[in-house]
Amino acid sequence: MLEKLNPLFDLAGRIFIAILFVPAGISKITGYSGTAGYMESVGVPGILLPLVILVELGGGLAILAGWQTRIVAFLLAGFCLVSALIFHYQPAEQMQMILFMKNIAIAGGLLFLVANGAGAYSLDARLKKD
Repeated sequence: MLEKLNPLFDLAGRIFIAILFVPAGISKITGYSGTAGYMESVGVPGILLPLVILVELGGGLAILAGWQTRIVAFLLAGFCLVSALIFHYQPAEQMQMILFMKNIAIAGGLLFLVANGAGAYSLDARLKKD
């Protein structure tokens, strides 16, 4: 019975993941200078911010649409792991370690997309039919 709902679960999962990345990318545009300053404070060049915005906003929208899902999910998983290590791995700070583990968990969810694809309600499925 639940197997019939798998396409809806796939879609819901992609929406939930996109809800994380799309607003994060938008907030980096609206708070550009503050975000660049924060990046620089931890040793990441602020000049990389446009790339971060592209990854979060573009990657989130691609996941939402189910376009090139396996590739985009793989890249976003790597992004989550790298950002977890750079920004959140601070074992003495409980809140930072919670954020670190959140990023690890998100990377795990993205790897499910890498393994299983976007599902039936996606551009990937639609383009595969054509």
